[in-house]
Amino acid sequence: MEDISSVYLRHLQGRLTDIACQLTRVRYAAAPALEVWHPAINAYRCREHILICVDLAGVKRAEIQLRVEPRQVWLRGERPPLEPREVEGPALQVLALEIDHGVFEREIVLPAEVDPERVAAEQREGLLWIRLPLTEKI
Repeated sequence: MEDISSVYLRHLQGRLTDIACQLTRVRYAAAPALEVWHPAINAYRCREHILICVDLAGVKRAEIQLRVEPRQVWLRGERPPLEPREVEGPALQVLALEIDHGVFEREIVLPAEVDPERVAAEQREGLLWIRLPLTEKI
């Protein structure tokens, strides 16, 4: 027969587990990010242009602001918190929150002058591709 202290400790452990689960529920995931985050990029200098690829999965085109000057690119916007869809049912517990959300910005200093009037950008598979024509080709 178990003594009363073992039963009490098991009960207490169960209650503490319940409390910990309640504290890590998804409702906290929707809190705004505390600071601005900076999306990852890959940048390439080609013969006639500079090509920048920005990791912006989950960001709608309307949420992206792009400003280009001859030697600099500014990228700003916002990604909403990423949570399960309604058809998937509510999340019961957050197991990991590694994908940044909230306001983002990125400033990229360019190694050569580009023509801001001829910039083209497109989204493909969650990535933003920015084509910046060089004013002087290599």
